[in-house]
Amino acid sequence: MAVRSSAQATWRGDLGHGSGTVRPASGVFGEVALTWHERAETRESGTSPEELIAAAHAGCFAMALSLGLDKAGHPPERLETSANVAFQAGKGITEIHLTVRGTVPGIDAQGFRDAAEDAKANCPVSKALASVPITLEASLD
Repeated sequence: MAVRSSAQATWRGDLGHGSGTVRPASGVFGEVALTWHERAETRESGTSPEELIAAAHAGCFAMALSLGLDKAGHPPERLETSANVAFQAGKGITEIHLTVRGTVPGIDAQGFRDAAEDAKANCPVSKALASVPITLEASLD
């Protein structure tokens, strides 16, 4: 049985001068404001669809990497993951860069890098975003 997730967005006005909100159905966080200015021109405040994608990708990748490491006999103590999603007006999402730093007993740098590459290729969010170039930087503490 599939677990479904949902969110709702409302937009008022034209793209350049309008504004909107997005809200996850779970209520994990409240309604968040969206504007074209915050999405395409600055990251001073507010959020964007790309920031929400980055959060989803970082979380999914960390979970997939944890699973892969555990299956290989190296359960991680800690994984610090970030995702950086680049958006360019007129082109869309142009690239995603994942960075992970891990504390993983009993694994060498190459083994960690291999596990991270596998997670990058196989986490569900990476697969959903397969049309976008995804790069990876992986290191051990």
